[in-house]
Amino acid sequence: MNTLIEIVKGGGELDRQQVEFAADFLLTDDASVEIRADFLRELAIKGETPGEIALFVEAFLKVAVDPNLHDLPGGPTIDVCGTGGDKLDLFNVSTTSMFVIAAGGANVLKHGNRGITSKSGGADVLEALGVRLDLPKEQLRACIEQSGVGFIFAQAYHPAFKAIAPVRAQLAQEGQKTLFNLIGPLLNPARPQCQLVGVADERLLPIFADILQRLGRQSAWIVHGKTADGRGVDEFSLMGSSEIYKSGLMQGVQDLTVVPEDFGLATVQPADLQGGDAQTNAKILRDILSGVEKGPMRDMVILNAAGGLTCCGLADHMDDAVAKARDIIDSGEALKRLELMIELSR
Repeated sequence: MNTLIEIVKGGGELDRQQVEFAADFLLTDDASVEIRADFLRELAIKGETPGEIALFVEAFLKVAVDPNLHDLPGGPTIDVCGTGGDKLDLFNVSTTSMFVIAAGGANVLKHGNRGITSKSGGADVLEALGVRLDLPKEQLRACIEQSGVGFIFAQAYHPAFKAIAPVRAQLAQEGQKTLFNLIGPLLNPARPQCQLVGVADERLLPIFADILQRLGRQSAWIVHGKTADGRGVDEFSLMGSSEIYKSGLMQGVQDLTVVPEDFGLATVQPADLQGGDAQTNAKILRDILSGVEKGPMRDMVILNAAGGLTCCGLADHMDDAVAKARDIIDSGEALKRLELMIELSR
């Protein structure tokens, strides 16, 4: 590892063999915490390249638990998630929108965890709704086949990551961000065909577009929203503009910017979309899908679900997808997907 640290200090880019060696060392329980911390610190100081990040993701996925979801019947597979870190305390937008996307014909393979940068992560709000997080693989598959949506709990599918916990804790005390602060949305062990990732940091747009193309996504949309005063949002934004980088095996990288008014939606303030703890956000989610909530929170879900539907080819254009998402919620089909997921996870 000392040789790799010196390569990184010198600004060199690690190749596949070097990354695989480093990944194995990082996930070794009895390896030196100091050496592992030094490596991650120096790599972050140099700046991880898209190629290096993609190679680390591939190496980590080799030791992840495979949920065996490669041959699901029905529509395309997609994951929808954000990096977190926008510090706006919004309700669980992507977790709500996944039920709309599933009702639109996709198999949503939602990979997520408990909240780290927010009061309520995807796992927290689903648990509050009555969804069991630790489903056996066979039951998870049955849930997806019947409801169109399943939750892949990161803690259960990446057990090897326990070994890196003390290293991450030490670096967090220093205020040092590392590779592991970047790769959460990239580690879905089901390897979905399509992926919509929200990034709070605008600089990650081209980086994630490059990585997801290297990882073999057929279609990947990386989205960075903004508030009216320029703060970053890790979702399609109803508070300002949204920049989208599209990539994947079926297309080259494309870049465009949209605003809510492009789709007949009104711009709102962050306070209109703020959530709370898991119980509060669970009520918001259910109220949106059941038609009780008809204001900005519903529109935020419609906008983000429309992005997911278009990303995986279930709508040709975002404006068509906005109308489709609205109709899906009005029909009660999205709520049915939630109720099925709860029932099938018991």
